[in-house]
Amino acid sequence: MSRSKTIQVENFKIVLLSQNEEEYISLTDMARYRDSERTNYIIQNWMRTRNAIEFVGLWEMLNNPIFKSIEFDAFKNEAGSNSFALTPQKWVEATNAIGIISKSGRYGGTFAHRDIAFEFASWISPSFKLYLIKEFQRLKEDEHSNQKIEWSVQRTLAKVNYQIHADAIKENLIPKTLSKKEIGFVYASEADLLNMALFGTTARQWKESNPGESGNIRDSATLEQLVVLSNLESINALLIHQGLPQHERLLQLNLVAISQMKSLINNTQLKKMKEPIA
Repeated sequence: MSRSKTIQVENFKIVLLSQNEEEYISLTDMARYRDSERTNYIIQNWMRTRNAIEFVGLWEMLNNPIFKSIEFDAFKNEAGSNSFALTPQKWVEATNAIGIISKSGRYGGTFAHRDIAFEFASWISPSFKLYLIKEFQRLKEDEHSNQKIEWSVQRTLAKVNYQIHADAIKENLIPKTLSKKEIGFVYASEADLLNMALFGTTARQWKESNPGESGNIRDSATLEQLVVLSNLESINALLIHQGLPQHERLLQLNLVAISQMKSLINNTQLKKMKEPIA
């Protein structure tokens, strides 16, 4: 049996459903941020993109044993073409998907598992995603306050490796543009590929340069850096699936990191994100 809750994100009410111990977030409510009159169009416009199809398809393959991968491949091959159109209902019926559901009634609309919903939020706006994460965190802290359980957004978003900290914005956060020599390096792990794209250094190099720090490079990162990092993880998964070699993925991820960090740091409204939770 599902239970519903609501949060406020940028003055928009977002309904959440708890179903089978998993959180589903209303894509319909989120789409109103773009166009309050054409929410179905906004969702379908996202779902017709190749990146969206590949992301939700990969999520299903990781989490859904009855997912029909052959039908997924057919959609993926059509994605991005001018004639391609896909509704949530068609996606679910054709592939046995569980990450996206449609509900009728008072709290009806299209809902998606939080992993997918946060990806949809990234497509809408990086700043909107930040506000959504913050309000999701507030809700969880309120739910657990009576039991005095310490709650962190890292725990709730562990499946997609979110790590949220309340550090203030520091100077020189914009990632540097990597040199041809740096791009030519082959790194031992995909984690260090992301570290290079965003921080310009590997985990080992950072540790050697900061011997007094007790944590690792990601523990010292800011809220903005960690949200961008979570976006890079999703993008990198898609690039791997597309067969891009590591040096090309590093170049693309570095450009994305620079663009998104500039966008977030120049957003003065994000000052509210630094306020402590009452």
